[in-house]
Amino acid sequence: MARKKPPGLVKRAGVWHIDKRINDQRVCQSTGADRLEEAERFLARLTEEARQASVYGVRPSRTFEQAASKFVLENQQKRSLHSDIGRLKLLMPWIGTVALDRIHTGTLQPWIEYRQKGDAAVGTINHGLKVVRRILNLAANECVDEHGLTWLLSAPRIKLLSDSNKRKPYPLNREEEARLFAALPPHLADMATLAVNTGCRDGEICNLRWEWAVDVPQLNTTVVIIPGEQVKNGDDRLVVLNRIAQAVVERQRGVHPAHVFTYHGEPVTRMLNSAWIRARKATGLPQVRVHDLKHTFGRRLRSAGVSFENRQDLLGHRSARITTHYSAAELFRLLEAANSGCVDDVTEQQPEIVVLRRLCSGKG
Repeated sequence: MARKKPPGLVKRAGVWHIDKRINDQRVCQSTGADRLEEAERFLARLTEEARQASVYGVRPSRTFEQAASKFVLENQQKRSLHSDIGRLKLLMPWIGTVALDRIHTGTLQPWIEYRQKGDAAVGTINHGLKVVRRILNLAANECVDEHGLTWLLSAPRIKLLSDSNKRKPYPLNREEEARLFAALPPHLADMATLAVNTGCRDGEICNLRWEWAVDVPQLNTTVVIIPGEQVKNGDDRLVVLNRIAQAVVERQRGVHPAHVFTYHGEPVTRMLNSAWIRARKATGLPQVRVHDLKHTFGRRLRSAGVSFENRQDLLGHRSARITTHYSAAELFRLLEAANSGCVDDVTEQQPEIVVLRRLCSGKG
């Protein structure tokens, strides 16, 4: 005689799911079981946990996967959510089914060792640990069930790995810049030139659109206002173009109707590509990253005596003072500061750079 199914269980795609009211709360979730006996035990445990919570204030046990799912659903607006989901996918096989109150640094150690054996960088592993720490903190402080209980009594201290060997920024000197840019393909050299003269990030330059450009006739220049969703800190960013950056942008006009930088008619997705890697290796600069161009711009502004406040504005750093609505006088001040760091300001003192540029451009 066939086994009678208890109410509240339904089989979908070979797996038993719960669809039942428990203590006046509708519960709809998978049991993760394909056998009826296992599904019944899961439902009985869930029912008992609800009774314990309602009568005695006993906190139900929830898995990390449940907390992670809640985190993803409630943070759809988070700019880095896609990256967080990628990290969670790597974590789930290790701690997905582990109860929240059983997760701590020791629980995560096997995953840490596995990632280290795979040559994952310390920073990469720490990003994963930060996501776990964030989810546990939310479970202990903000996730409250229908009985008024948080999902976790208290969050454990998740210790990050020491990153003492973290690579330091490498600002380029004038000769290194000329040597590296000469080895890049023309489209990538233009993008790098813009980066080193504006302090823009890789993604900001790759996504640069003509619709963001704003002409300023009073100053005979153009500025760019990058929408906050394209900027790391989430704020709209004003990009002031010094004369070198302005020349780079003008060379791109008419090439593509929407994007400033393209390659074979398509937008460039990233500057740190195989061409960049080949160029830095060929020029003996294997340590140089695209982000070092931003550091280079900042270093040159400081060397030119540009004030801290103006450097913040030009580099797009978050500040209570930052705005995209500047007067002509304020824009003139920023433009003057941006021009003070131009490479061509020192070419007369460094004739070898002039010669190198002419050779690279084929002008002899």
